Amino acid sequence: MTTTIMRTTARVTVPIVLVLSIWLFLQGHNLPGGGFIGGVLTTTAFALVYVAYDLDYLESGVLDREVDPGTSIFEHRTVTAYRRTLLAGLVVVVGSGVAGMLVGDPFLTQTYVHLEHVPIYHEVELASALVFDLGVYLVVVGSLLTITSVVSAE
Repeated sequence: MTTTIMRTTARVTVPIVLVLSIWLFLQGHNLPGGGFIGGVLTTTAFALVYVAYDLDYLESGVLDREVDPGTSIFEHRTVTAYRRTLLAGLVVVVGSGVAGMLVGDPFLTQTYVHLEHVPIYHEVELASALVFDLGVYLVVVGSLLTITSVVSAE
C-alpha cells in the first residue's frame, strides 16, 4: 500500500527519468553515456513504478490486460517480455559485431556517416556504435527488469 504522495511523485519523475535515459543513450558514442547507463536509468523508472503501484500495474493498468493469478512469476507475461528483450539485445550486439566481418573488417569495427541538411539539426552523425549501444541497452533493461520482477514477487 503506497501513499498518494508516492504515486504523484512517480507520475512526475518517471517521464523525466525516461527522457534522461534516452538522452544519455543517444549521446553515448561521442560523450559519456550509452546503452548501459541508459538501460540502468530505464530500469530505475520501472522500479519506481513497481514501488508506487505494484508488479501487475503495467499489465492491468497500462496494457489493460487481465492478470492470471495462478501462474508463477517465471511464467508471468511481463517477465517473459523482459526475457525476450534481453535475448533481442544479445542478438543486436552480436549482429553489430558480425556486420563488420561481413564486409571484411575485424569484429566490432565501427564506422559512421554524416547526414547533411537534416531539418532542425542541419547535420547529424550516425555511428554504427549506436547499434551496439542499442543492444547493450536492451540487454541491461531486459536483465535488470527480469531480476527486479522476480525478486519483488518473492
